Amino acid sequence: MAHAMSDDQVAGELKKMTAFIRQEALEKAKEIQIKANEEFAIEKSKLVRQETSSIDSQYEKKFKQAGMTQQITRSTLANKTRIKVLSARQELLDSLFDQARGKLADHTKDKGKYQNLCKNLILEGLYALNEDKVAIRARKEDYDVVKKAMEGAKEEYKKSMQGREVRLELDEKNPQLEGCSGGVSVVGGGGRIDINNTLDERLKLLETDALPMVRTSLFGKNENRKFKD
Repeated sequence: MAHAMSDDQVAGELKKMTAFIRQEALEKAKEIQIKANEEFAIEKSKLVRQETSSIDSQYEKKFKQAGMTQQITRSTLANKTRIKVLSARQELLDSLFDQARGKLADHTKDKGKYQNLCKNLILEGLYALNEDKVAIRARKEDYDVVKKAMEGAKEEYKKSMQGREVRLELDEKNPQLEGCSGGVSVVGGGGRIDINNTLDERLKLLETDALPMVRTSLFGKNENRKFKD
């Protein structure tokens, strides 16, 4: 037959049960706290990685943009510098040919040399036309010199062409235009073919034909130039 527990025994049992429940609660709370800390640590680590990745991505994007901006700036400056250099070179070349153009008249001062020059210019036209009758146009002030040059050209042409003669006429109705620096025009084909051998025209041809050589002499060979003039 069971004996009824005394009040002290009941109180003791309740105390034990309370302690057990409290201990269980503390352990459970500890487990919850540990789990919460672990989840917090995991979430924190995840957030840190996400933010770090975002920062790295933004930095990389800004770095690329900065690199592109630098390249564009460098290219723009290089092009501007190149244009300035080319412009300065062209100004120098234009200046040289302008100076040469201003000195063309000097070639007419020595009548002997100028007569020989006109003779050679006439001969060049005669060989090119290969006709029996040719007209010569010149400046009015050069008529005397050109007439002598025509005679010399006729004789030299006859010798070089094995006795073939050519008839030369000075076209006094159509003198060279005002401002011409000298030289002659050799006209054939019944007036349809005009070989312009004036000093001004020869200088224009020289500007085109000799420009690559002049450019190289002044500025050196351009290694970046793919095509030659």
